[in-house]
Amino acid sequence: MPTSSASDASAEVAASKTPAASGGVQSLERAFDLLERMADAGGEVGLSELSASSGLPLPTIHRLMRTLVACGYVRQQANRRYSLGPRLIRLGESASRLLGTWARPYLARLVEETGETANMALLDGDEIVYVAQVPSKHSMRMFTEVGRRVLPHSTGVGKALLAHTPPEEVRALLSRTGMPAATEKTITTPEGFLDALEEVRRTGYAVDDNEQEIGVRCLAVPVPNSPTAAAISISGPAGRVTESATDKIVPVLQQVAVELSAALASATPTA
Repeated sequence: MPTSSASDASAEVAASKTPAASGGVQSLERAFDLLERMADAGGEVGLSELSASSGLPLPTIHRLMRTLVACGYVRQQANRRYSLGPRLIRLGESASRLLGTWARPYLARLVEETGETANMALLDGDEIVYVAQVPSKHSMRMFTEVGRRVLPHSTGVGKALLAHTPPEEVRALLSRTGMPAATEKTITTPEGFLDALEEVRRTGYAVDDNEQEIGVRCLAVPVPNSPTAAAISISGPAGRVTESATDKIVPVLQQVAVELSAALASATPTA
């Protein structure tokens, strides 16, 4: 009967002989898979957890993690668990900028079809950050500076991004940020915000009705299956983005979000 260490070694040798998907380099694929599993687990895991979730033997995981630690993409904690490392921050910031670049043709389509300013936003920690915008051609139009950060509770994109987050996580976020009123229509209680998220799940889109700025309405939808949580929106004067206009705009937003999702999932996104 082979020992457990011999079994692990045999499994590692057998796995190393398995061709990588699509002709890729297997060790790279495995390393990135481990990084994604760490992110899914909240950013910090133990080797045994990674082994259980990935199906890889511990010696393989240990070797890959040692390399990632040496490169700065993973850190080993004092408790011997592993966390995502600081070098990933620079990669993430660059990728976020590219995400906005890739989204611009789709936002331009939104402007053409709805007449209103189109935006893309991400959830970065506890804040919403706008990563791309294409302005409306109307002389009276909305403008949000790319890179601007706002709190989620007063924005349509914030509601769209948090709609499927567990309620206890939403409450924890709101307790950290607070819920200051930007206008008299801003939602300022956790219960009110959770009710708004329930409405987003029911209808498939989010509304900012004069909640961030009086006279401005925003409609937003999440980008499904985005590599990072993302939402797109249109914003305009409340006199143009009316209830009747909403019925026409929302299907366009949803269709563009689906097409953008497919582009982000492909190697060469195109509009």
